[in-house]
Amino acid sequence: MIDESVQESAILDDLDKRIIHGLVVDARIPFAKLAAVLDVSEQTVARRYRSLLQRGIIHVSGQVNVVPLGYARWILRIRSTPSAALRLGEALARLPELSWVSLLSTGSEIMCVSRARTAERRDALLLKIIPNAPQVTGLTAYEVMHGFEQDEDWPRFSRLFTADQLRMLGPGKPVQDAAVFDEPFALTREDEAMLAILARDGRAPYAQLATATGWSAPRVARRMSELVESGVLYFDLDFALERMGYAVRAAIWMRVRPADLAAVGSALATYAEVTYVGATTGPTTLTAALVCRDIAHLYRFVTERLGALDGIVDVEVTPSLRTFKQAQALMDTDRISLIR
Repeated sequence: MIDESVQESAILDDLDKRIIHGLVVDARIPFAKLAAVLDVSEQTVARRYRSLLQRGIIHVSGQVNVVPLGYARWILRIRSTPSAALRLGEALARLPELSWVSLLSTGSEIMCVSRARTAERRDALLLKIIPNAPQVTGLTAYEVMHGFEQDEDWPRFSRLFTADQLRMLGPGKPVQDAAVFDEPFALTREDEAMLAILARDGRAPYAQLATATGWSAPRVARRMSELVESGVLYFDLDFALERMGYAVRAAIWMRVRPADLAAVGSALATYAEVTYVGATTGPTTLTAALVCRDIAHLYRFVTERLGALDGIVDVEVTPSLRTFKQAQALMDTDRISLIR
């Protein structure tokens, strides 16, 4: 059986991992609060956090959930000729609506997530900009019908905390599902200014956000809390997986019997390797993203974990050959060029 408490790379010690978990629970947690939970000094937490940033281990960004705005998330598989796939991936990474841009192991496909915030921009991406790019030979779009909530976000370091410490950290704030909202949430011009800064730095100081919005710092804090509570704003952490000892990132595309879809999706959401699970439209009905230490670990996951679940009719496994962009951070930005 797969050991869910896989040992991470020695590049991170236990304090680093506990700091990361604190940020996963609350990306804007004050260093003083996190230091009190960890029983270290505030200066130590701040120094370790700066080191994680400087070493490229983590990047914190504020993200917009388009569902409460009245729009859908899409997972795209974009086909290209093999010789043009790298250039296509680099170009797609520059589009602000696209995230998790990866070259799949087929060598001629780019997978990405689209979060267009207007119908016009969605149509432009899916019907004009992407299909008309000279490198593109085909496009399959999967609309996300439902995202399965995970009890703990990856990399699942809660095991390093005592029960009292976990209570002090408090619960995380999961992204709201579409069914929660009676009508679309409206964003103001000031909201957009704040969100633009948070997209670059999820821990941007309130004073900086106040300058951008023209609001006071307390008003910025109140509005940010409103956006988080509504589900419009959430915070994501990008990780340098290879530096953490994980060599394989993969997507799994599954056809699942309709009666088993909820059960299979919920089960996958509990597995330590899985970072995301969503039920989708399209030729497959369930998509999962996962992280493994190596290809042997991926094999064990497919045979032991997936193989034990009833209802899966067909499976396609596509490891990523290269990641151009995660939630927000561009990878190898000096080599990225625009679509033309």
